[in-house]
Amino acid sequence: MSQRAAARHFGISRDSVKKMLSFSVPPGYRRTAPLNRPKLGGFTEIIDQWLREDLAQNRKQRHTAKRVFERLRDEHGFTGGYTIVKDYLRGHRRCGREMFVPLHHPPGHAQADFGEAMVVIGGAEQKAHFFAFDLPHSDACFLRAYPAATAEAWVDGHVHAFAFFGGVPQSVLYDNDRCLVARILADGSRKRARLFSGFLSHYLIRDRYGRPGKGNDKGGVEGLVGWGRRTFMVPLPRFATWEDFNIWLEEQCRKRHADILRGHTETIGQRLARDLKAMADLPPVPFDACDQATGRVSSQALVRYKTNDYSVPVAYGHRDVWVRGYVDQVVIGCGAEIIARHPRCYDREDMVFDPIHYLPLLEKKIGALDQAAPLAEWDLPSEFQTLRRLMEARMNKAGRREYVQVLRLLEIFDLDDLQVAIKRALRLGAVGFDAIKHLVLCRVEKRPAKLDLDVYPYLPRANIGKTSAASYLCLVSGDAA
Repeated sequence: MSQRAAARHFGISRDSVKKMLSFSVPPGYRRTAPLNRPKLGGFTEIIDQWLREDLAQNRKQRHTAKRVFERLRDEHGFTGGYTIVKDYLRGHRRCGREMFVPLHHPPGHAQADFGEAMVVIGGAEQKAHFFAFDLPHSDACFLRAYPAATAEAWVDGHVHAFAFFGGVPQSVLYDNDRCLVARILADGSRKRARLFSGFLSHYLIRDRYGRPGKGNDKGGVEGLVGWGRRTFMVPLPRFATWEDFNIWLEEQCRKRHADILRGHTETIGQRLARDLKAMADLPPVPFDACDQATGRVSSQALVRYKTNDYSVPVAYGHRDVWVRGYVDQVVIGCGAEIIARHPRCYDREDMVFDPIHYLPLLEKKIGALDQAAPLAEWDLPSEFQTLRRLMEARMNKAGRREYVQVLRLLEIFDLDDLQVAIKRALRLGAVGFDAIKHLVLCRVEKRPAKLDLDVYPYLPRANIGKTSAASYLCLVSGDAA
């Protein structure tokens, strides 16, 4: 039977018969010539120019197919439909998609990055910046959370990660975070930030960097950031302190060593052994993960660090000091002496006081006692307020000064010991600085407190007057003058 006769017999076209004779399986529709878009042909160069300009713009402010269609219609008199514009952009973007090379990760190398998630610390919901450290060969990981992703947090995360694994990797792959890279030079090399440069010199690590804006260059740790957020931070973690949260994260990372991931026959812990074998030993002393700065004490005994002011003893007023900013505290020193320690504040333009720093000045300027900002939020036990009332009632202004002298005992003794001494002094009726100092010394030295008021005649005594019954009756009867 000829092709013409077969087509007539089966009621199909001769082209279909020809394909059936040429292929054992129907090949489907195949385009032999480029798609002709006569109405779009004169506008493709305009569209290509817009798309090239989009590469320099924010990703959220680039042309969509709808916006391209509207501009062609309104600005260039395009008479075609929206569908052909959308199809052209789809094909254009498909051709521009990036291709990737499968990677092999030898043991002993790492990747690091920071992620963000919401957590509840101390009852307050806040943003956590968590440090992620990944060993791509074994898929072992380490996570640690911080209030902010500062340079000292980067370094502190590395120090804890090295201690967690018990070794130092040969190299670490980073992005171009400004805490690490001060500037990218013309030849592609990086000028490192000062703290990060010191950290690399301490551990002798080779630092490697991905291309700017190309997170896929370190896909291992990028995946770890997303996995850690979905796994450990859903639902919102609730912990009393950051340290409690980090201890829990470390336990979760350690439990993961028993897992066998898809495509592997060994556990993460078994593959981690090869990583550790290729790593260097830890140095004898870990790196001091702190930012260092200098400053000068103001007339209000404050030192500014990262937009916040921290107090120092008033004796160091107007002197030059050095500041070390850790992730959890700020240490201030003068010469070789540490003069103040404060919890790190991550707010802006705030003041962090230690009331004890201002007590020597308040002893001289006793009139500022009630308006002193460092004492405004000082939560002292109720015995201290009782002591102050009695002292002021007995000695007026001198009693206020003696009360400040009692507070200055906190420069030497603990608050609990001083509180017990004040309680005992109130029971004995010996409301005075010398009596309280004697009682707190006896408590600290663990010897019996023998406070004989006859031996200490200079101690103030409570003189309680007695009212006669006759005077009281006169008041009741109304006969009193």
